[in-house]
Amino acid sequence: MDRSSPVPLYYQLAQQLEAAIEDGRLAPGALLGNEIELAARLGLSRPTVRQAIQSLVDKGLLVRRRGVGTQVLHSKVRRPLALGSLYDDLEAAGRHPSTTVLTNAPRPATAAVAAALGVPEGAEVQYIERLRHADGEPLALLRNHLPAGLLDLSGDQPAATGLYRMMRGAGITLHSARQTVGARLATAEEAALLGESERQGAALLTMERTTFDDTGRAVEFASHLYRASRYAFDFQLLVR
Repeated sequence: MDRSSPVPLYYQLAQQLEAAIEDGRLAPGALLGNEIELAARLGLSRPTVRQAIQSLVDKGLLVRRRGVGTQVLHSKVRRPLALGSLYDDLEAAGRHPSTTVLTNAPRPATAAVAAALGVPEGAEVQYIERLRHADGEPLALLRNHLPAGLLDLSGDQPAATGLYRMMRGAGITLHSARQTVGARLATAEEAALLGESERQGAALLTMERTTFDDTGRAVEFASHLYRASRYAFDFQLLVR
């Protein structure tokens, strides 16, 4: 701890603990001990340690357990803003993605879907809704509309891999996308699906994306929801 820094000690401690969780030095399930033990070990006051821990509890990274102490819950998935698949990104990060397919059926395009995909309103498109897990824990609710006939989504493949991997396997070359990131509160149904049933109204990150192939054809309109307590987008900003 840098006691000469204007940065509060609790914030310095919280940042160090969060970094240790993110890089795996503090694994899910690891115990930090109670506040008195931590304060004595680190040479800090108990209120300082309590404030640092509470900030990470509020972020969903730590949990206090009576009679046990403070325990690590998980590390947050951080994903760069790029034209990539969540499934591929989880694998690349050493996580173990899995998928539950909730809906996979044709349906008429709404006005928003039709405008995104460049098809007439009411035209048949393929709708697939999936629950994506990371290491067995619900992470994202993925809703995708695809042009009819673009992909064969029958069988087990939609549950076994990501849509972009399926597109590449079908010879589709992804080129660019328009994407909007936002946030809102979970509905009761969304909270239950995403494992936030004890936190109805929990914060969710939202992402809408229209993806185009190398011919300029729209091949996907996605509307995804991510648990804000488990997931973050990383931005790289350049001076203009």
